[in-house]
Amino acid sequence: MKVILNDHVPNLGDRGAVCDVKPGYARNYLIPKGLAYVLNDANRARFEQEQKRWEQKQARERTAAEDLAARLAGTELSFRRRAGEGDALYGSVTASDVADALAERGFDIDRRRIQIAHHIKRLGTHEATVHLHRDVRVPITIHVEREGEAVEA
Repeated sequence: MKVILNDHVPNLGDRGAVCDVKPGYARNYLIPKGLAYVLNDANRARFEQEQKRWEQKQARERTAAEDLAARLAGTELSFRRRAGEGDALYGSVTASDVADALAERGFDIDRRRIQIAHHIKRLGTHEATVHLHRDVRVPITIHVEREGEAVEA
């Protein structure tokens, strides 16, 4: 079944791409979620009409994301956690912890937009990436210190 994608679908294509997919995938997933339309003349015209509105919306979202990225740039977060021998943490620092720390600083960012390459289970300095938009990503630095140690001035 041929469909025209209405949004980016991982491992399938970007918005506007014409793809040949299995009918069940189209009927049960892509079309109900609004990710694709069945390829015909009426839906192609519908897609072209929506394209201009979509481009304007994406431009507004990208501008807002770039403004937020400028405010977030250079952000460093510090966490104090209990740690055992070898600087191994009892537990870990998660994306939820990072989102909560950012919320305390006035940034309302969903935890699912925060990507940490590896689970933070050791003391030290780590990197995380905040995905604000498809094209806008901001790196932040995370410092994990041992609970109970003196704070450096």
